[in-house]
Amino acid sequence: MSTTTIKAKFEDRITGLGEAVLSIGPGFKGFVTDFADAFLFLVLIGRETFSRHFEFREFLNQCFQIGYRSLPLVSITGAIMGLVLTIQSRPVLVDFGAETMLPGMVAVSLIREMGPVITALICAGKIGSGMGAELGSMRVTEQIDAMEVSSTNPVRFLVVTRVLAAILMIPLLTVYADALGIVGSWAGANIKGEVGFTLFMAQAFKPVDFMDLMPAILKTFFFGAVIGIVGCYKGYHAGRGTESVGKAANSAVVLASLLVIIIDMIAVQITDMLSS
Repeated sequence: MSTTTIKAKFEDRITGLGEAVLSIGPGFKGFVTDFADAFLFLVLIGRETFSRHFEFREFLNQCFQIGYRSLPLVSITGAIMGLVLTIQSRPVLVDFGAETMLPGMVAVSLIREMGPVITALICAGKIGSGMGAELGSMRVTEQIDAMEVSSTNPVRFLVVTRVLAAILMIPLLTVYADALGIVGSWAGANIKGEVGFTLFMAQAFKPVDFMDLMPAILKTFFFGAVIGIVGCYKGYHAGRGTESVGKAANSAVVLASLLVIIIDMIAVQITDMLSS
C-alpha cells in the first residue's frame, strides 16, 4: 500500500471524526450550559439563604401555600395508602396465621418507604408544577425583570423562600400522611374484624425503632430541597413564549419525581449499610 493511499485513508478518518464531533457539539454544548446554569443557581440560593435581609413574611406565606394548601390532597392519599395496604395484605397474613403482624407490617412499610416517597411524588406534582408555572408566568410577563430593575433581589424573594418552605413543610406533610395512613389501616382492619384502636396502635408501633424513623424523616428534607430547587429553577429559567410556562411546569414535575426516586434509592442503600 502506497504512502499516498495511507494518507488519503487517514484524512478520511479524521474528516469523519470531525463531522461526528460537530454533530454532537450542539447537544453537548447545551448540556454544559444547563449544568453551569444549575450550578450558578445553587450558588445563588446558598448565598441568599444566609443573607441578612431574609424575606421572613414571604417565607411564612409560602409555608402556608405549600403546607396548608396541600393538606386535603395529602390527607386523602395518606388514608387511602393505609387502607389499601391493609386490605391487600390481610388475606395473605390470615392464610399464614400471622394476622397479628398486620399493624406492625403496615406501620413499618408506611414509615420507611411508602409514606415519604408517595407524599414526595404527590408534592412534586402539586408543588413543583405550581412553582414552575408561577415563576414561569412571572418570567414571561417580565415581572422578574422588573424586580431586578427596581433593586429587588428576585432570587431572595421568590426562590429562597419557596425552597426553604418546601424543605420545612414536606417532612411535616410526610409525618401527617404516615399518621393518617396508620389510622386508615386501623379502619381497614375493622372491615372484616374488630380491633380496638389502642391495641392496634400498640401493635403498630411495637416493631418501629430508631433506624426506621430517623432515616425516613431525614430523606424527606432532601425530597423537599429537590422539589423546591427544581420547580424554581425550571420556572425562573423559562423561555419568553407563553408555551414555555407549560413546559416549565411539566419538566419540573418530571425531573423532581425522577430525582426523588434516585435520592430514595441512595438513602435506602446508605441505611442498609449503616444497619448491617
